[in-house]
Amino acid sequence: MTAPSRRERLRAATIAEIKQAARRRLVDHGPAAISLRAIAREMGMTAPALYRYFPSLEALVTELVADLLDEMTDSMEAARDAEPEGDIRARLYAVTRAFREWAITHRPEFTLIFANPLPSLGHPNTRRDPRQPDCLAGTRYGDVFARLFVELWQRRPFPVPSREELPPGLLAQLDRYRELTGTPLPTGALYVFLSCWVRLYGMVALEVFGHLHFALDEIEPMFEAEVARLARRLHLDPPATIR
Repeated sequence: MTAPSRRERLRAATIAEIKQAARRRLVDHGPAAISLRAIAREMGMTAPALYRYFPSLEALVTELVADLLDEMTDSMEAARDAEPEGDIRARLYAVTRAFREWAITHRPEFTLIFANPLPSLGHPNTRRDPRQPDCLAGTRYGDVFARLFVELWQRRPFPVPSREELPPGLLAQLDRYRELTGTPLPTGALYVFLSCWVRLYGMVALEVFGHLHFALDEIEPMFEAEVARLARRLHLDPPATIR
């Protein structure tokens, strides 16, 4: 493989610097503060000069989201891989806790990622080119949970609703999604997977956005209780407390 030229190295370094500046503005001032003009001023460039690197603000934010997704996924995979490969129970708990830990320690970044549907995981009719960086990052992130769930189902099947037990409107959508993704999960197991994800994501999002402080000063015990409840649903032993 040919080594990158000096010009290519300089371009890559400038792109990385632009994204770092965008992230600083996100963390310090929120998503609305990300603008090409403000970033150019911070870097000592003109706004038109930035268009040589990003054709639009949307393109910059899209690449930033991809980077943040990869960073979060890296932390989840590291937590998963710290557990024995055959211990699906420990690996699921590790990934679940790593997801929350990254979210609550990167609240502005979590907000940017999840304020809108991930392009790779959005409505089937609005999906973009899967080769785009944000799509690749979104798919990689989703696969961390999905592959563990499939592995659990294949090793230790748990109770799932029959097709007759699912509302027709929901059943049709699940069948469509199952066909689209090619998942080996039966429709009932896919429903359980999505249901577990809704509960997990909902709990973490409520904590990140500060919507549980009306009742709770410390959120972690509630989170652990919800994880234990999900574990029982999947016929797994409750997780050991991390404290």
